[in-house]
Order: sequence, then structure tokens, then C-alpha cells
Amino acid sequence: MIMSFYLLPQPYSVKLGAWFIRIFVFIRVDVKGSLNQDAQMFLVNHQSDIDIGIIETITTKNIAWVAKKELFSIPFFGLVLRLPKNIALQRESKTAIVKLLKESKRCLDEGRVLTIFPEGTRTETGIMKPFKFGAKMVADKYALKVQPIVLIATASYFSNKRKIFHPGSITTIFLEPFIADKEDPNWLSDLQLNMQKVYDDELSNRLGHR
Repeated sequence: MIMSFYLLPQPYSVKLGAWFIRIFVFIRVDVKGSLNQDAQMFLVNHQSDIDIGIIETITTKNIAWVAKKELFSIPFFGLVLRLPKNIALQRESKTAIVKLLKESKRCLDEGRVLTIFPEGTRTETGIMKPFKFGAKMVADKYALKVQPIVLIATASYFSNKRKIFHPGSITTIFLEPFIADKEDPNWLSDLQLNMQKVYDDELSNRLGHR
């Protein structure tokens, strides 16, 4: 991606890098549901480093990732985040939300789709962590069309922490999009419950068909 960034129009260099990762680790993706072409924000559960590559390769959209600022300083990976001008989120900062809103508006004006792991970190247990409020603030502020995406057990195929690298087919589920409603204080927590149910039901169906 770094080598091709100035040779290809965006987002093609990013997509090329993501496809390289998927092919390198022999990951196929089984997509259920459909991408809404008008979606302005994706909210995705997070288990594995492969998650970014999956999301980038199942849509042609120009994605703007929201990630913690520390990741932008990691050699090579940080440059992959910085070159396409993704959004660095500085946690525990009084000005973080103001900057997040401003940078989100910039990306939306460029026609990019804001993409957030609302748990804020990876979890390999299958139990989603409480969704952080920043995603709701951005979605409410600009009344965004939000599309949730559920990734199923990606850490079972690719986990740096547990040194797991298994080729296989990962299920990705597009849920129905909705318009964020700032008058509903519970939509983010309700969404977490719904995404967890979809995740659990998919795993149960897999076990039931063995």
C-alpha cells in the first residue's frame, strides 16, 4: 500500500494492500446481507488484525478509519494510517471530541465512509465490550446513515496474541442500516445487544449444522 499510494488513485492503493493481506493468509469471506450504498458510517465488532483487511475488501467505498492516536506512531502500520488521512483519536483528551467531529466532517465531505470499532479495542472472547460513546456523538451530530457489520470469530483464524494463523472462510454480516437519532439515548447500547445476538445466533447455527 505504501509503495503504490502515489501511483494509484484512492482508495485503490489501500484496497490493494488489504487484498494482499487476505491472499497472503488465505482468507475467504462469506458475505451475508448487503452493503447499503448510502451508508456514511460502519460500526464493526473487533477481534483480529485481519478485520481491517476484511472490511476494506468487501466494499469499494473509500473508508476513513477512526483509530487511537498511538497506532499512527507504529512503524509502517502508522504510515498506512497516516497516508490516506485517517482519523487519529486521542483518548482522555478534553479536545478529542471536538477534533473527532471536525475530522469526521472533513472525511464525510470527501465522500468517505467513517468506520469505527466501537468497542475501542480487540476482544477475542466472543463477548463484545461496551460500545464507546464517541461513535454515537459523531453519528448523532451529522444524522448519519449507520450500517452495522458483524464479523464472526475472526480471531479463530488470525490472532497475533495467540499465534493463530489458519486459512479459511470468515463470515461477515451486513445488518440493516438506520439513521442515527440523537433523541434516542439508547440506540448505541441497543445496537451492541443486537450485534451480539446476531454473532451468537450465527455461531449457534454453525454448531447446529455440524
